[in-house]
Amino acid sequence: MVGEGADHCTRGRVRSPPQLNTNGLVNLSRLFLAPSSSAQAPVSWPVRLLNFFIAFLLVGFVFYFSFHQLDYHWNWASVYRYRQKFIQGWLMTILICLASLGLSSLIGLFFALTQRSRWLPLRYFSRIYIEVVRGTPLLVQILIFFYVVADAFHVENRYLVGVLTLAFFSGAYISEIIRAGIESVGNSQLESAKAIGLTRAQTYRYIIFPQTLRQILPPLAGQFVSLIKDSSLLSIISISEFTLNAREVNSNTFSTLESYIPLAIGYLVLTLPISLWTRSLERRHKFET
Repeated sequence: MVGEGADHCTRGRVRSPPQLNTNGLVNLSRLFLAPSSSAQAPVSWPVRLLNFFIAFLLVGFVFYFSFHQLDYHWNWASVYRYRQKFIQGWLMTILICLASLGLSSLIGLFFALTQRSRWLPLRYFSRIYIEVVRGTPLLVQILIFFYVVADAFHVENRYLVGVLTLAFFSGAYISEIIRAGIESVGNSQLESAKAIGLTRAQTYRYIIFPQTLRQILPPLAGQFVSLIKDSSLLSIISISEFTLNAREVNSNTFSTLESYIPLAIGYLVLTLPISLWTRSLERRHKFET
């Protein structure tokens, strides 16, 4: 009887709903949510790869759906015959960009320092150069440099003119980036450097430049990427670089998408390593303030 009564009570008892497994939700959230504070453990590489793969699939699906809806007859065979032209143009773009990147960095550093010069004519010359270059289109600057300035100085090498034009154009933006990074260093640190007897050169070397580098890396990477893409405008002065060769292939084959999709991929191959490299430098030079 007791057993039957206990069994009857068990059958008649209202069972409570199952408890929510909060640990499962927490573990699931760790797969898709970044840490809320720097004190928590960083995201592991498998989790990063998982989320990157999901984002990549989403982007790929959008492009696949868009191209699938396009009523277009692909003709890759005709474009493939000009593969050597694509390679030559891509290599020429690399050479032009490497020369322009190095020269523009030197120009930017020079004019960033001259803006802080005590010699007023040099300071105002720097301001005029920066404002004129930043306030006018690169397309116009290329035409003026090649057909006016280069002709006046009897410079006939269009590749040299193209590199110099890109360098002076990008140098104006890099100058402002460096100047802003220098001025972000507090005056108290400069006064402390004077108090311990550091010279002006030592102050820049040991106090200003290390902090400036950390500040200017993100905008500097963006400017380098823009310079690589801006090199496509050199095609207007018949420089045989990547964009001009893609246009010629398009003119010969009448295959527009097949000619310009490799162009986009080629520029992405050039710009992506710069972004990844500068991000690694950011992490290396990052410190708590």
